[in-house]
Amino acid sequence: MVGRTSNGTHDYACDPVAPVAVGHRRESGTMLTEPAIFAKDTSCECHAPHERLSIAQARRGTPDRPVRVYADGIFDLFHSGHARALMQAKNLFPNAYLIVGVCSDELTHKYKGFTVMTEDERYEALRHCRYVDEVVRDAPWTLTQDFLEKHKIDFVAHDDIPYSSAGTEDVYKHIKEAGMFVPTQRTEGISTSDLITRIVRDYDLYARRNLQRGYTAKELNVSFINEKKYRLQNQVDRMKEKVKTVEEKSKHFVYRVEEKSHDLIQKWEEKSREFIGNFLELFGPDGTWKQVFSERSGRMISYALSPHGSPSNSPPRQLSLSRSPSPPSRWLHPRPASPSSPKGASASFSSMSEEDENEK
Repeated sequence: MVGRTSNGTHDYACDPVAPVAVGHRRESGTMLTEPAIFAKDTSCECHAPHERLSIAQARRGTPDRPVRVYADGIFDLFHSGHARALMQAKNLFPNAYLIVGVCSDELTHKYKGFTVMTEDERYEALRHCRYVDEVVRDAPWTLTQDFLEKHKIDFVAHDDIPYSSAGTEDVYKHIKEAGMFVPTQRTEGISTSDLITRIVRDYDLYARRNLQRGYTAKELNVSFINEKKYRLQNQVDRMKEKVKTVEEKSKHFVYRVEEKSHDLIQKWEEKSREFIGNFLELFGPDGTWKQVFSERSGRMISYALSPHGSPSNSPPRQLSLSRSPSPPSRWLHPRPASPSSPKGASASFSSMSEEDENEK
């Protein structure tokens, strides 16, 4: 088992926190509380002599010491693709010790290009990855035999795609020929180049965001005109956001009014149907009012056809001469009988004769 001593060297005798199984599991009761160590300039101090293992021995497991696996890279803008590659390298063998080499800024700018993160930032990012046991600073671009013997490396892990650089078609060609290369799988859809492409594509958006957060135009390397343009765009965006908020509130208000109006119209329709039903029940063809009207009309017609006679016990009408000195008005102005009615004329003569007799 490999261990981390107080001075940063490694002890293969025993280590209670050394990796013992696949997946970088620790002994029960312990946890990862410190970052990985940095490799020293001198070779690792080992109590047991180091003999490079074969691939078959490594896959069976080595109880006397872990398999020393090396993975190198730039690791700029450390992301999940980097972490997954290191996880695969850590789990290549049942008992593996993962050493990660990180190239310096000078070497990277010479062979690949400018980096976003500094070398110290990249070193620290690797130290805090859970799969890493040791970080080699200023790692070489092409692995030499002296470097492999210095760090007692058994296998080199990297994706199997030929990596052309530094005047060669594949910097890992000699490692593959020596039988020390173990391939890992790349993670599609994520890479440092993809992240940088997004930043370049949306440069204006990020510049405006950082100006809004308080960065100066000088820090962002933005010209005076572009600074004013970005600030104006930020104001326009804030205004659009306010207008959008007002529109949302207006839509909500209109929706509530529409909902209330719908309820009112529904209630009005219900009341209208109820009113029309009551009206038809009262004034319809078979309504109550027609029955009442028919009954009253029948009574009035029957009364008109057969009126009630005078009461039989009513006193007879008597004339008083003493109280009526003047003759009755009907004597002075007798009603002439219609000449077309002989019966009416005879009735008038008979009534006059009766009156004369009474007067005598």
